[in-house]
Amino acid sequence: MDKHGEMGLLGENFDLGMIGRIRDEGYESRSGSDNLEGASGDDQDAGDDQPPRKKKYHRHTPKQIQELEAFFKECPHPDEKQRLELSMRLALETKQVKFWFQNRRTQMKNDVNCFSNGKMANLNQTQLERHENIILKQENDKLRAENNMMKDAMSNPMCNQCGGPAIPGQISFEEHQLRIENARLKDELNRICALANKFLGRPLSSLASPITLPSSTAGLELAVGRNGIGGLNAVGPPLPMGLDLGDGVSSSAHMIPLVKPSMGMNMMGNEIPFQRSMFIDLALAAMDELMKLAQAEGPLWIRSAGGGKETLNHEEYARTFLPCIGTKPSGYVSEATRDTSVVIIHSLALVETLMDANRWAEMFPCLVSRASTIDMISAGVGGTRNGALQVMHAELQVLSPLVPLRPLKFLRFCKKHADGVWAVVDVSIDINREALNADSYFHCRRLPSGCLVQDMPDGYSKVTWVEHSEYDDSGVHQIFRSFLRSCMGFGAQRWLATLQRQCECLATLISPSVANNDQIAISPGGRRSLLKLAKRMVDNFCAGVCASTVRKWDKLRVDNVGEDVRVMTRKSMDDPGEPPGIILSAATTVWIPVSQDRLFEFLRDERMRSEWDILSHGGPMQEMVHITKGQRRGNHVSLLRASSIGSNDSTMLILQETWTDPSGSIVVYAPVDTTAINIVMHGGDSAYVALLPSGFAILPDGSSQSSYVAANNEDGPSVKGEANDGSGDGGGCLFTVGFQILVNSLPSAKLTVESVETVNNLISCTIDKIKAALNRS
Repeated sequence: MDKHGEMGLLGENFDLGMIGRIRDEGYESRSGSDNLEGASGDDQDAGDDQPPRKKKYHRHTPKQIQELEAFFKECPHPDEKQRLELSMRLALETKQVKFWFQNRRTQMKNDVNCFSNGKMANLNQTQLERHENIILKQENDKLRAENNMMKDAMSNPMCNQCGGPAIPGQISFEEHQLRIENARLKDELNRICALANKFLGRPLSSLASPITLPSSTAGLELAVGRNGIGGLNAVGPPLPMGLDLGDGVSSSAHMIPLVKPSMGMNMMGNEIPFQRSMFIDLALAAMDELMKLAQAEGPLWIRSAGGGKETLNHEEYARTFLPCIGTKPSGYVSEATRDTSVVIIHSLALVETLMDANRWAEMFPCLVSRASTIDMISAGVGGTRNGALQVMHAELQVLSPLVPLRPLKFLRFCKKHADGVWAVVDVSIDINREALNADSYFHCRRLPSGCLVQDMPDGYSKVTWVEHSEYDDSGVHQIFRSFLRSCMGFGAQRWLATLQRQCECLATLISPSVANNDQIAISPGGRRSLLKLAKRMVDNFCAGVCASTVRKWDKLRVDNVGEDVRVMTRKSMDDPGEPPGIILSAATTVWIPVSQDRLFEFLRDERMRSEWDILSHGGPMQEMVHITKGQRRGNHVSLLRASSIGSNDSTMLILQETWTDPSGSIVVYAPVDTTAINIVMHGGDSAYVALLPSGFAILPDGSSQSSYVAANNEDGPSVKGEANDGSGDGGGCLFTVGFQILVNSLPSAKLTVESVETVNNLISCTIDKIKAALNRS
């Protein structure tokens, strides 16, 4: 039939585009799958005076047609941006996409016109044939795939029971039984790998290498390692971008948007994409457990006799919760506490502090020696921290050389549960223990721990803190074991007490009603510089006592120094905040039969300074500057000057910071140059003031520690002396003494034994003087 016959058959409403589609038998979807390359419908209306040119067709692939048809159903008129995205995704030119949608809309319009004119007979026949062709093609592809499978099966017949060759006579009966056992073990391994990803939060990397039978059956590969990774898929594909976070409502406010991994952010290798899906599962499970622990009443928590501290009922916990990160390792000790208090901070401010590694370490300076964010999985939704998920590393500390650092690699997840109600949860993930120094670290795991924060009037928040961890206490000194097992070292009470004190400090510093009785004039900028200098002093003191990796220390072992006195050294060069040369740090902890409050008041009293401090020149100290940092009387930063008549060093002052709360107390001081400190008090940069801190950390102790000392007839690990005679106010405290001294101003000099003995004698004499003065008072 010629061209005019076709037009007469189809009617006057068909345009040239429709004719071209009907003539093209290879046009599979009749929706513009074949495009004239470089020509549109307008180009086909060229004048008769131009010679005809050969039309070049471009056939779309079935996948491209499927994608275009699916998009056409949603949006028949895409804009330029949508067409550009389609062209990039389907590897087409933008004009091809544009012409496809033009032709598709033309086809739909012509179909409607044909239907309205009652001339659909031939069109319906064509569409029916087209539909049958598509079905036949699909069936043909299916038959071809089945044929290929049958060919493979016939060429390599397999046993249905064991998966081995099914050719009779080629394998023995024993080998056949081994293959059946192999198949059973594969299925069991798949289940184990699935549970490992669900509860351990990491793949079974220890099973990464295949296990094979002896050489007589070398072909029987058990392939344990092959499923060690592949079996992980049993937990399912990576989670979608939108997740129901357990409250039964799935909306954009409850979704965790994944941050696309980048080379600068990716610090965990090629397993990041898969690990992220596991991390999300683990974070959601940890958040659910934290909320239940924070809100639970009844048998799950056991309240102390005083009505304050709450400890976890581990038997009830085991019945209520499945292990989130696996069962407790053998030999580990569990500690779990909960505490609730009202804190002067807004919930949003606290959430922002906890989700920022640097601000978190600054808020808890004596608990967190260092912290960093390893990977940001989600930054939150809508510009907030809701749904934020990140991988962090931290070192937790107790201010004593006898308690190793706690290194942690953990997930931190934040979720908004309601208006003014937030929760932040931590849960440990795997850490490279091979890199740990056994002398400085001990292994621990942080089970779901964190806080639930609820806004209250006048800028306050109600904070419920839950702390749950398991650790190996084999590296802990005997004097601290009962202290840690009573959860006084890393328990919820210590975190919450520190948070309260720090928030009170911030509120006090910005309050205009707080008066400071200063003997010398100091500007507001000078106060800020002096506080910044005091913070650096305390941070350096903590790093020296706990051997934090913030500073690179070299440990020394000296025969004539007590085994409980830790001596370290390092070289200071090109650091304007320290004097250049060889710096020696020495610290130890002893038990003293006096209460925490009494010892703290004695050490911070300027009038009693001459009893123990050689820098006082035998007389009392005069307080020149006093900056209040909280409601408690002893929480302040001060600048002291020796007032004795024999003091001839007028170029030296003492910068000191003291604070106390129920979890402990510190008194940290350092001599500073008068000229440099005058610049700081007028608002100068405190980073250029060189100082080396010394001081004391006091930790509370209960009756259990007193019983331990009495039973062992000693009062500390390093200093032997009088027994507990009842003068300790009904208890005792753990007293840590630390000194940092410049032993040589040349960084290239060698440390001498005499310098180590001098520092050791200074520690012993200071402790003896303090104990003697307390006995007299």
